[in-house]
Amino acid sequence: MVTAASTAARGVRRTAVEPEAAAATAQRAVRVLRVLEKTYPDQRPLLRYDNAYQLLIAVILSAQTTDAQVNRVTAALFAALPTVQTLAEATQADVERYIHSTGFFRSKARNIRAAAVVLRDRFGGQVPQSMQELLSLPGVGRKTANVIRGALFGLPAIIVDTHFARVTRRLELTAAAAPERIESEVAALLPPESHYSFSMCVNYHGRYRCHARRPDCGQCEIRALCGYPRLIG
Repeated sequence: MVTAASTAARGVRRTAVEPEAAAATAQRAVRVLRVLEKTYPDQRPLLRYDNAYQLLIAVILSAQTTDAQVNRVTAALFAALPTVQTLAEATQADVERYIHSTGFFRSKARNIRAAAVVLRDRFGGQVPQSMQELLSLPGVGRKTANVIRGALFGLPAIIVDTHFARVTRRLELTAAAAPERIESEVAALLPPESHYSFSMCVNYHGRYRCHARRPDCGQCEIRALCGYPRLIG
């Protein structure tokens, strides 16, 4: 017979197991990081930039295109518009001409011009550090803000892009689909000082090994820490 007492007891046992499971997952996440840090020792962004202004604009432009494509256009863009002030004063047509090949170029041009105006008028031409202030910039979401916080300022930053979401789900570090939920769940598994390194390592692993359609599980450096190979046979 199922009684209230037995149900309560099961509830106690279930909640008692959860911290242990979370601790085991956290330990595995740290082990994943240790392996991937050796595999990908250079954890800098693939986007080319010389300063905070350039990285911010490059990350905004990277939406729905490749970093390689962004690098091809930003060389000319930054040569013509080298500062926040020059971008803020540029016309829509001027900016579109440089970034046309990145896709969604009209909205991107509007966003980076508007972001430059906000940087000039509210932040003295400087890229801010806080999440709230970064999110106030046109074209900046949490992913872009976390790239800036981690790469420029050395702050804790979980960067959720398609590669990161795919790999962390395959590793069973999260089952979430929403980027913010993935960010919070993975962040809880790792020390804050490891967040940015983990993000970059996992991103690279998704690019070079754990591909969307044909993951290279046979050569995967973290195969022993991942349940995905068992799922695909």
